[in-house]
Amino acid sequence: MDLAGTVLPIFAIILAGWLAGASGYTPRNLAGPLMSFAYHVAMPALVFVTIADETLHSLLDWRFVAAFGGGSMICFAAVAMFVRIARGASVRKSAMLAAAVSMTNTGFVALPILKTLFGKPGVLAAAIATIFVGAVIFPLLVVLFEMDRPDASRNLRGTALLRQIATNPVILATICGVAWSVVGVTLPAPAASFLTMLGEALTPCALFSIGLELTLSELRQRMALYALLTVLKLAVVPLVVYVLCVAVRLDHMATVAAVVCAAVPTAKSAYVLAVEYDVEKAVVSGVISMTTLFSVITLIAWLHIL
Repeated sequence: MDLAGTVLPIFAIILAGWLAGASGYTPRNLAGPLMSFAYHVAMPALVFVTIADETLHSLLDWRFVAAFGGGSMICFAAVAMFVRIARGASVRKSAMLAAAVSMTNTGFVALPILKTLFGKPGVLAAAIATIFVGAVIFPLLVVLFEMDRPDASRNLRGTALLRQIATNPVILATICGVAWSVVGVTLPAPAASFLTMLGEALTPCALFSIGLELTLSELRQRMALYALLTVLKLAVVPLVVYVLCVAVRLDHMATVAAVVCAAVPTAKSAYVLAVEYDVEKAVVSGVISMTTLFSVITLIAWLHIL
């Protein structure tokens, strides 16, 4: 398998988006609508049509969840504790830096790569990883941020958090797909074609919008910190996930999928949280840019090793 031929076109689309934005050929404010379409329409369509055709047994691979999810949480806890103890940072800052290392862009980067490598099984693995990030790590961060609010009330806004999780388009698509799979009814051909066509739009829209938003100005300051977090994100986290894959005896395809999901750049949702709670915005933005730039090299290396 030509690994460079598989991975490089993915990042070529990101590069095309960056060139279009940097040259002024395409307005940078187009990135938001493109990302919104990819996240709210194309990705749910692809996830649903993939899961609806799978058996319930194939969906419940707890070893994959244990390897990817366990590795992500171990690294999150380790970074948060180190920053908290060694640097005396607040809970908010510690959690945000840990998120920059452990929150991965599974939906917009890992999913296209795994779809190219493995087809539907790869999409399924990326969907499970995306749900873990959105339903476990994201809410955990919100709770930690709310607990460390400077105001005395420390209102956790539990109802708002539950609503945010329950209305997540990927989670909803997964629930609907599982329900359809349990019923055991084959999708009508026109519906399957419609959802497949929408799902095919995910890769170009998501990757082009990532490049369109990518700027290098964030990397000019605190380079040492950005470099350290980038190494942790692209090298250490995938290594921990790989060790867990071996420990739980995950099969080869699922092992590759778990490591790829762990080795992709930091998720944009981490920056959304950084802006929402006004904590380490510049650092998270810089890490997203740097991990996006260097992941093309590290991903090829990981795939070559595996």
